[in-house]
Parts: sequence; C-alpha cells; structure tokens
Amino acid sequence: MKLPRDLSGLELAQKLKKFGYEITRQTGSHIRLTTQEKGEHHITIPAHNPLKVGTLSAILLEVAQHFNISKNEVIEEIS
Repeated sequence: MKLPRDLSGLELAQKLKKFGYEITRQTGSHIRLTTQEKGEHHITIPAHNPLKVGTLSAILLEVAQHFNISKNEVIEEIS
C-alpha cells in the first residue's frame, strides 16, 4: 500500500489516536505520543508539513512492530 504524501505531523498524531496514542508533550517542533495499549509505547514525530516519506515510513513501522501487525495494516487504518 502506498504511503500518503501530504500528511503533516499533527495530522498523523490525530490519526494514530485509533491505536490509543495520545499527545503527552510537545517540545519545539517534535510531538511525543504515548499509548498504553499492549504495553506502554512512546513515539516522537516531527510537526512538519508535510512529513518526509522516509520519516513517515519509519514511524509507521515502529507502530506496526509495537502492535505486532504489518505496516500495510497501519497504513490502511490511518487512510
């Protein structure tokens, strides 16, 4: 599945709420998200618009690994 090309960091943070992630803090241009589902997990995403494709891919892969699902399943869920 193809990655979205026009997603901002803040939009991604909102979409990741489906996985239980909540914004816990923001320092400068970086947003820290935390979920308690399937154990505590933190990710940091830049508040850039748009996110670079490689950065977005790495974030989605990290989420997929935490939930033990494929990256494509994460992409489908946030699309």
